[in-house]
Amino acid sequence: MVLGAMLLLAASTAAAEPSIHVNPDLVYGHKMGMALTMDLFEPTVKANGAGILFMVSGGWRSNWTPPETGMALFRPLLEKGFKVFAVRHGSSPKFNIPEIVEDVRMAVRYVRTNATRYGIDPERLGVYGGSAGGHLSLMLGTTSSKEDRVAAVVAYFPPTDLRGWVSEDPNSNKSFPALRFSPTKAGDYSPLLHVTPDDPPTLLIHGDKDTLVPLSHSENILGAFKKSNVPAELIVIPGGGHGFKGDDAVRATTALVAWFERHLGAK
Repeated sequence: MVLGAMLLLAASTAAAEPSIHVNPDLVYGHKMGMALTMDLFEPTVKANGAGILFMVSGGWRSNWTPPETGMALFRPLLEKGFKVFAVRHGSSPKFNIPEIVEDVRMAVRYVRTNATRYGIDPERLGVYGGSAGGHLSLMLGTTSSKEDRVAAVVAYFPPTDLRGWVSEDPNSNKSFPALRFSPTKAGDYSPLLHVTPDDPPTLLIHGDKDTLVPLSHSENILGAFKKSNVPAELIVIPGGGHGFKGDDAVRATTALVAWFERHLGAK
């Protein structure tokens, strides 16, 4: 699974601009003797006190890139005063989904604990990502504890039900080895099965021609959110596949920013 146009857009800007400050490689935890890191992007003016965590994840792989390449991806949020944390997790194929989910929980706890240091309100944190990153965002939204909760979620074309995808067979899931764990635990990591009335407002954006993660994944969890009276919306991109381009990418980004402005506004 890939982030498609989201990461292509990020690569289009190669240098930091004066209106944005980048604090790279913040260490939010350790595992197996290695540091887990995130990059913090801060607007130098108009900071609104809210923070957004972006899940750097495609196919549950999390790669390092020069932080300057994130400028274009995050600029629409930065221009509205949000501070953005680009979170890298322990990557597939070394780590599987249960281990990866624990990493991103740790990242939220780090940001909440250090909220004063970074000039944000710990009760005004959002999370978003595409594909695997969307799945992780929904896991944070539907299964978090008080210590790692978020206040708003946006998920692009997210897998929401891993049942039938997970297998311990070493010959299975060759493209997505993060799915190699006990099928008995697949439900534990399927956001669809964990929707409750206290979940945060969630926006889903999905193309109706996505053959990798079918639109039904977003439709089904939208139904669960509605049943539990969770504020939730689904934007369907006509003709959209697994990744958005051109006007579709602009539409998705505009909706994402508006959702966070709506639900993370100053209290």
